[in-house]
Amino acid sequence: MLNNNKKIYLDYAASTPVDRHVSKIVSNTSVKLFGNPSSVHSFGYEAKKFLEGARKKIAGVLGVKSGEVVFTGSGTESNNLAVLGVAHFYKNKGRHIVVSAIEHLAVLNSCKVLEKEGFKITYLPVNNKGIVDKESVGKAIKKDTILVSIMQANNEIGTIQPIKEIGRIISEWRKKNNTNLPYFHTDSCQAAGFLNIRPHALSVDLMTFNGAKIYGPKGVGCLYKKSGIGLTPLLYGGSQEKGLRAGTENIALAVGLALALEIAEDKKKTEVMRLENSRDWLTSQCLKEIPDVRLNGDIRKRLPNNINLSFRGVDGEMLMLALDQKGVAVSTGSACTTSETGQSHVMKAINNPSDWGNIRISLGRGTSQNELKSFFSVLKREVARIRKQE
Repeated sequence: MLNNNKKIYLDYAASTPVDRHVSKIVSNTSVKLFGNPSSVHSFGYEAKKFLEGARKKIAGVLGVKSGEVVFTGSGTESNNLAVLGVAHFYKNKGRHIVVSAIEHLAVLNSCKVLEKEGFKITYLPVNNKGIVDKESVGKAIKKDTILVSIMQANNEIGTIQPIKEIGRIISEWRKKNNTNLPYFHTDSCQAAGFLNIRPHALSVDLMTFNGAKIYGPKGVGCLYKKSGIGLTPLLYGGSQEKGLRAGTENIALAVGLALALEIAEDKKKTEVMRLENSRDWLTSQCLKEIPDVRLNGDIRKRLPNNINLSFRGVDGEMLMLALDQKGVAVSTGSACTTSETGQSHVMKAINNPSDWGNIRISLGRGTSQNELKSFFSVLKREVARIRKQE
């Protein structure tokens, strides 16, 4: 156990604590604004005003129109709405979709559903660093392609995809073929607060966000949808969110998401620099001091807070549990796949050897250099202990 029984949290890619300013505004809004924003009386009007204020704030951060921001219940729902929504709305235009092999399961499992409906899905491979060849995207597009979905940054190995270049290739293909299709969607849940998330600068048509990854409340996300793009909704009922998501909106969570995104962008420059320094120090120590260890993903084209390591002859889940017993929280990959056994689809895609177990270490605002030093000592000791048992 760590000194003073203090625990160390290094799983920020799975979920972040709620920022104190966000927590306060969510709590206050929950108490004060109980009216239904669709109601026409003063209580409803006040709730509607705050909802649209949150939408406008998010639009300002993204540099888009407020009407292009759709509130959802999570990043997963936003991904589902983008993929399934486009597929079902434009199925008479084409039934082909292009995605990368390392997308979040919210995208991949949506594609599996579509395959059962007769859609054709092209799963683009990645290199051993986990990066999509941008030229392969252009080659994969066909006359009946209606959607391309490539995540901005991978949630497991942290690799950053060439989204801007891919967006340009797609735009050029559409111009050459005199069509608006395919649309380009990117999952930016892990990218917010670290990378450029302005859709117009990236030539992106749909973009996914999630409050739980940016020190915002859980149970809320949003989807940027470029004006003019049609989507078939997942939920049916009232006309909320311009008919794209039926159900009474949660004003407090929307307000919290907007503030969290604004804070993340305000802190981006200094936080990226701090995290990169910490990431590089810990990575260097591990590669130098621990035998038979490798870094998964590109050493530079990666998120500033992500370190994914594989250890020869060490079971990743066993190491994760051993670290947890010592007071350190890390993961073996996406929190959405913890019930699965064996390597994740991401680790398989980058050809990680089956006898090299991996863990994901993700840093955040609360991570200190002293914590990382303590963690490294524990990690080095536990890897050696597990290998000795084997």
